[in-house]
Amino acid sequence: MVGGAVWAWALFAGRPAAAQGAAAFDLAALMALLAQRKSGEARFTEERTVTGFDSPLRASGTLSFTAPDRFARQTLEPQRERMEVAGNQVRLERGTRVRQMALDAVPELAALIEGLRGTLSGNGALLRQHFEVRVTGQARLWTLTLTPHDSALAAQVRLLQIVGTGADLRTVELQLAGGDRSLMTIEAITAPTPAAPARAAVTAPAAGSSR
Repeated sequence: MVGGAVWAWALFAGRPAAAQGAAAFDLAALMALLAQRKSGEARFTEERTVTGFDSPLRASGTLSFTAPDRFARQTLEPQRERMEVAGNQVRLERGTRVRQMALDAVPELAALIEGLRGTLSGNGALLRQHFEVRVTGQARLWTLTLTPHDSALAAQVRLLQIVGTGADLRTVELQLAGGDRSLMTIEAITAPTPAAPARAAVTAPAAGSSR
């Protein structure tokens, strides 16, 4: 991993002294930015390329997150299902069927969830626990690339790459070692602005009228 200081030196080398004083946008800066948001809800569309299928598989629905570790994905299309993760426990619902299991029982799912939770909560230590971490860009448009450093996980997951603007995630790409790939596009759900309360009309009295 290229450290923030080395990255900053490469970016600003040869520039005037005033420019060299500018702060680099590194993992610490990104985590501080993301940690400001404690919860959120968004819509997603996902396109998965799977070996053996002639065309991509598509899905859409909603995502929600509550710090520090609760994450839910509600798929609405092509069929309704729900996945909710709290700590190391996963609850899956499809129709009337419900299944619960430990997150680490499914390594590729664990990689995706821990990468998302670590990013959404601004937890750089959690990301480093599972991944080699690389940050590029600036606060207005950044890319976070996570590469598993555990050999067993790396045998299944090649990388997880997240692109965002400010504190908002925009895309999440998961590349599996076998060549399968998923790309999730995220659109934050913004609460509607409350309507201004109605105000009673005031009519000025006609000239010369008495009260």
